[in-house]
Amino acid sequence: MNRFALNFAVAVLAPIALLHPTSASCQTAPAEERLAHISVTTMGSSGSAVMLIPGLASPRAVWDGVASELAKTHRVYLVQVNGFGGDAPGENVKPGVLDGIAADLNSYIAKHKIEKPAIIGHSMGGLLAMMMGARYPAATGSVMVVDALPFFSLIYGPTATVDAARPFAEQARAQTIATPQPTAPVTADPGGIWSIKAEGRIKVANWGAKAAPAVTGQALYEVMTTDLRPELAKITAKPFTVLYATGAGPQPKVIWEGGYAGSPAKLVPIADSWHFIMLDQPTAFADALKEFLAGR
Repeated sequence: MNRFALNFAVAVLAPIALLHPTSASCQTAPAEERLAHISVTTMGSSGSAVMLIPGLASPRAVWDGVASELAKTHRVYLVQVNGFGGDAPGENVKPGVLDGIAADLNSYIAKHKIEKPAIIGHSMGGLLAMMMGARYPAATGSVMVVDALPFFSLIYGPTATVDAARPFAEQARAQTIATPQPTAPVTADPGGIWSIKAEGRIKVANWGAKAAPAVTGQALYEVMTTDLRPELAKITAKPFTVLYATGAGPQPKVIWEGGYAGSPAKLVPIADSWHFIMLDQPTAFADALKEFLAGR
């Protein structure tokens, strides 16, 4: 495993619900509507629909930097996975977390008669955005993936398979579930490549700690053993855009181009950023969102 893959695995796929949180969900969002696997809050009252899905062990506060601005011109739906924001896990302690979330999203869109929303997801949320595009095309208007691969275990090498990834995924799930949550907030830089900024790494660590270990562990296992590459051709939503962080070397370009080879995705590299692009390069991220949503 190369250095980038190892670091990425530790920072993104290894258990991150180990530290205590300080952050809350987006402060301007109203009361939640709760489903079996997710909850949703809304912002804005007019304009086309935009759904924002955070990643593994992350709350909807991930989108605080862009949600209020988006709400000026769009109806914004802020998704949170049950158990990832300090709330009750609901059905997410059982197998089928990813499938359940996607089904809930589809049901929510149908119930509220949301017309072809733009679905934007970070990390695990990006995987879910692709699942929506491939499996629920009638409910998906466009797809933006933020630093997520269609098969996350490709970070271990281009020949990775679901069967080969399963033993490590099982180990990671067990370790995550068994790890108790601490009682003190993180105030010192924990390291890792979540963010290029110390304050970003502290923020992400505190977010991750709030997530229920049982939910994080099960979701982690499913993320590592879900390979959407055979389904990418089914995504007819346009645009289908993938932002990826370039980190500090050429490895990300090779990994992302290999992961999306032959797909309809447009790959957009974001320089000087690690996994949480919206924290590291907020201006570049906002510009990419504006381009993605142009004409909606």
